[in-house]
Amino acid sequence: MEKQEAIAALIALGHETRLDIFRLLMQAGPEGIPAGKIGEQLGLPPATLSFHLSQLKHADLVTFRRESRSLIYTAAYPVMNALLAYMTENCCQGAIASCEAAAPPTCQPKGSHETPAPARFR
Repeated sequence: MEKQEAIAALIALGHETRLDIFRLLMQAGPEGIPAGKIGEQLGLPPATLSFHLSQLKHADLVTFRRESRSLIYTAAYPVMNALLAYMTENCCQGAIASCEAAAPPTCQPKGSHETPAPARFR
């Protein structure tokens, strides 16, 4: 992950509503959540939800698919893992053994096969 990509992701997650949306999607796992249900659970009007989802999409933190008339949103786990890796790169002055216990594990939802991060995040 490049610095500018990390900055874009952190800026997107730096807003309370977008962080709430992203955490909800992380909890949902690879099945994702329909946009309407996200709005219901977080008490967001459609226009506000759409704005925040577009900001998360712009930072490549969420993906979506169409099912019938619904848009199903999913957290982009490989991108989140790339961000975590970027943030912890050279942890403890590069002495990996001394900080392994402090480093967070990468996230992979149950029952999924992790797909690699997009090339721009490697």
